[in-house]
Amino acid sequence: MILVTGATGNIGSALLGELHRAGAGPVRGLTRDVGRVSFPEGVEAVEGDLARADSLKAALDGARSLFLPAGRGADAEVLAAARRAGVEHVVLVSSITVQTHPHLPAAGENLAVERLLQDSGMAWTILRPTQFASNTLWWARSIRDQGAVRVPYGDIGLPAIHPADIAAVARVALTEPGHRGRTYALTGPERVTPRQQVAAMAAALGREISFDEISREEAHRQMASFMGDETASAVLDLMGGDTNDELLKVRDTVSQVTGAEARPFGQWATEHSAAFR
Repeated sequence: MILVTGATGNIGSALLGELHRAGAGPVRGLTRDVGRVSFPEGVEAVEGDLARADSLKAALDGARSLFLPAGRGADAEVLAAARRAGVEHVVLVSSITVQTHPHLPAAGENLAVERLLQDSGMAWTILRPTQFASNTLWWARSIRDQGAVRVPYGDIGLPAIHPADIAAVARVALTEPGHRGRTYALTGPERVTPRQQVAAMAAALGREISFDEISREEAHRQMASFMGDETASAVLDLMGGDTNDELLKVRDTVSQVTGAEARPFGQWATEHSAAFR
């Protein structure tokens, strides 16, 4: 039995589809409300909350593999509960910032979860993806309402990854041998700048979208109002304010693990254009 937590998220929902198409055997998807989800045929929906490890008893019963995105709840308690329940292998989604920006608080938190898992006695596979293509959903309202995007660092390209590629790697790690005890840094197939992302989204929508590059200071004022000063500063560093070779590096890990090329940003834009209409 494979338990997929975060099953309604960008990665988890894609992973359920991957496992279903692969005929991976019994699969459960964790959700806080089973009445509001529609999983692929054969996937068992089970209720629980990662913030409350004591709510996971039914979900973990009989599970031998666990997919876990870090930072969604009480990670230490969830890992302890998984071990007690007899889970043998955990695929953890961490972050590439563990190796590119270890000084950032969020990177330290992800590293701490990685170490908890490595010391847990369970087998492990750690995924460290870079910036998600789906982060551009932050722009959806301004594109819908104003036909415009206003962001800093317009010409700094990062190798954004399609969440479905993270799911594809997770599916292989969960179902095929040779991936336990491995840590995979994951990126998309090429660097893509915010200006290029806006152009791809305009092409997917079939209409013009204006691009306005703003200063870091203006972006910080906007972001700090809803995510706090420290988090806003960290996000802006990762968007382009503090790049380094490790953050900018394009890796072929997705194709090496899955045998398929990583999806370009334009594909994500086409697949998700409805969110921007």
